Amino acid sequence: MDWWVILHPPYTLWHLSYVAIGATIADRFNGTTLAATVIAFFLAVGVCAHALDELQGRPLRTRIPSSHLAIVATLALCGAVALGIVGLNRVGPGLIAFIVVGVVLTCGYNLELFGGRLHNDVTFAAAWGAFPVLTAFYAQTRTLNAPAILAAIACYLLSNAQRALSTPARDLRRRIASVDGVIVYSDGRHEPLNTADLLAPLERALKALSWGIVALAASLVLFRVFHAQ
Repeated sequence: MDWWVILHPPYTLWHLSYVAIGATIADRFNGTTLAATVIAFFLAVGVCAHALDELQGRPLRTRIPSSHLAIVATLALCGAVALGIVGLNRVGPGLIAFIVVGVVLTCGYNLELFGGRLHNDVTFAAAWGAFPVLTAFYAQTRTLNAPAILAAIACYLLSNAQRALSTPARDLRRRIASVDGVIVYSDGRHEPLNTADLLAPLERALKALSWGIVALAASLVLFRVFHAQ
């Protein structure tokens, strides 16, 4: 169960959807390349990044030994890099830049390297939103263009919205012991305010966004696989 918690399934699927979006808007589409890109990002983002994050202060409060987290994170990152290296045969040497940037972002953000300079909302949105789109698009086409950049900007903004919702939601779940207050309406009505009241709309928005983006990515993949010429 702790490993399931580490994987953060809804958020992992959310960010893997950006990979699918990047690949499916390319003018050339290869399903095998998309599958390899998704697996690489699953290893880097779904496994490695979350394991490293748990090593930093135990935010999820799992009982997984630190040594196990470190080993799994290392193996997952090595697996992602290995898939990238294999992809060089098809994509070309330009993919090296994406591999290097991916490693720096994954380790720099989650281990709070460089004095924590990369551990911020901007890096999160860039690394988990824009970067998957650009990488997947480049893996398909060996180039980047205006549609890819615009899609990356869109996913950057979506990840920024995710961060704006998830940060207060996380604080309410893990750091705030209680909330005690009253909502006073203009007509004089009074309603009590508690932690659940504050958390509910944040969680509804996060769930709607996560599954909406997954559905969009799935529809694009199905279109390219079964309908696009």
